[in-house]
Amino acid sequence: MTDTPRVVILGGHGKVALLAAPKLISRGFAVDSLIRKPEQAADVQAAGANPVVLDIERAGVDELAAAFEGAAAIVFSAGAGGGDPLRTNAVDYESAVRAIRAAKQSGISRFVMVSYSRALVDVEVLDPSHSFYPYAKAKHRADAVLRDSGLDYTILGPGALTLEPGSGKITVADAQGRLDGLVPETTSTSRENVAEAIALVLGEHLLRGATANFFDGETDMEAAWR
Repeated sequence: MTDTPRVVILGGHGKVALLAAPKLISRGFAVDSLIRKPEQAADVQAAGANPVVLDIERAGVDELAAAFEGAAAIVFSAGAGGGDPLRTNAVDYESAVRAIRAAKQSGISRFVMVSYSRALVDVEVLDPSHSFYPYAKAKHRADAVLRDSGLDYTILGPGALTLEPGSGKITVADAQGRLDGLVPETTSTSRENVAEAIALVLGEHLLRGATANFFDGETDMEAAWR
């Protein structure tokens, strides 16, 4: 037994998750990272996290709840990566909903969802035939389920993700993912800044019951969200 609070990350082998794990550990958390394949374990361990092989696309609520048991928080950072609309719905929506239900079943209230900056509104403006629409719809629906779940949630909405080094500095966008008339096609957020945001909101108990859309910018992240 340990008194160290534990965070469970779904999508544990993803780029954001691998960056977030050491940041969470530096803030005093232990991290379990759920992965699909055993061969992904070495990368997770190198990031300081404990790999747990559990395919969230196939795992039921009870299996997820067992993996969550005793955790301080859940982070959903999984994604199908686009392409196949059916798999996008299966991972980005259905798996997210099962994770939300599993958190409630396990008595875990804190839940951080990695979404994207226009998830609230893209379904209203995109043509359903657009290649991005299945992702937009899946994230929109998953976010809505989380908001209505009664959980102590934070939804993080970055812009177009990049591999640039994180600065820890951001610009806060509005609820529609806009900033001075700009839209995500002309803005971006480094994956490392998303990882820093995950660690910050959990470590400092920020943005509870809130959605935060943000891009790389010039304002210290913590100052922007206090």
